[in-house]
Amino acid sequence: MINGQLAASGRARHDTYTFRLDSKRFWSTIAILVAFCVTALAGAADGFAQEEKKKKKRGKATVVIVDEVRQEPLAQTMPVLGRFIALRSGVVAAHIGGPVKKIFADVGDRVEAGKIIAELDTDMLKWRYEVTRAEMSEAEARVRTAKVRVKLLSQELKRLTNLRKSAAFSQARFEDKQVEVSQAKSQVVEAEAAMKRRKAAMELTHVELENAKIRAPYTGVITRRHTEIGSYVKEGDQVFNMVDDNSLEIEADVPSKRIAGLSAGLKLRANIDSQTNLEASVRAIVPSENPLARTRMVRFTASFKDKSQALAANQSVTLHIPISKIRDIVTVHKDAVINRMGKNVVFVVQKRRARLKEVVLGDSIGNRFEVIRGLEPEDKVVIRGNERLKDGRRVKTESPAS
Repeated sequence: MINGQLAASGRARHDTYTFRLDSKRFWSTIAILVAFCVTALAGAADGFAQEEKKKKKRGKATVVIVDEVRQEPLAQTMPVLGRFIALRSGVVAAHIGGPVKKIFADVGDRVEAGKIIAELDTDMLKWRYEVTRAEMSEAEARVRTAKVRVKLLSQELKRLTNLRKSAAFSQARFEDKQVEVSQAKSQVVEAEAAMKRRKAAMELTHVELENAKIRAPYTGVITRRHTEIGSYVKEGDQVFNMVDDNSLEIEADVPSKRIAGLSAGLKLRANIDSQTNLEASVRAIVPSENPLARTRMVRFTASFKDKSQALAANQSVTLHIPISKIRDIVTVHKDAVINRMGKNVVFVVQKRRARLKEVVLGDSIGNRFEVIRGLEPEDKVVIRGNERLKDGRRVKTESPAS
């Protein structure tokens, strides 16, 4: 019996040990599984985050400015140096003589047409005007007196005429009265002539008073002043020099052999400097040749897009005179062209992506290049933001500021 109890007690201890061992293995296994799951979830989350970053990076579009490839006419040209000519420029002179009392403008001032720019002393003219006006009033009074005398004599002559059939009629007195009436009428004519003369003298004095105010004959800029306050100027003396810088034409001496390619109204390109372009059209070809230089003078009218640009008379301008027939060419903006590895390339926008293309270029035409090969008209090329752009990159396009 004792042996049986010992055997049962041994089995119980063995079962307890086995249970403890199995429980420890179970929880260890659970811990390993939990750790594995956490690691797997963390890796998956990290991979998902990296994938999202890659997607965002791939999906973000680069903002670029594009310009269109154009097809436009071109004629081979040769540069001819011209100059701006003011249609209105010259001397502002004194119309009468007198001392300079006031000066209202100086060199560089812009003045409007009709503005007073100087004034002469007018004290003597004002008194002369008063004298002529008084003489005018006196002459008017003499005319009125002469007319009254004619009226009185005419009435006396009428009364004598009514007495012709009476015994009191005197033929001699009648004839004398006729003579007196004729003399009175002549005096009226003389008085009226004197009145007109006085009126003319008064008007002349008034004109001199107005001419004492020297006015700008047109809108322009003062380029020189010839006198000072207190100086005496005579009629015709120079007071100012002016130039109208808003009415400028271009004058150029064109080689005679190139005149055949020019005609009135023909438009051509001109530029003041490398960045300022304008359009000029032929206004007139002067039929006079310089035998030494073999050139003819041609006048061009210019179209100014930038009205605020300061231009000056005699300023140089380069005209591009045609020397060949007009042909159509494809052109691209200069800012679109990038030199990489010795090759000229551009980025063409196709389906919202930038595609790198190699191009073959021709002559430079203003701010554009002639395209010999590689582009087609109406292609959209990147002109801003293309420095670090890569082939195939998604782009968001904007038009250049006008």
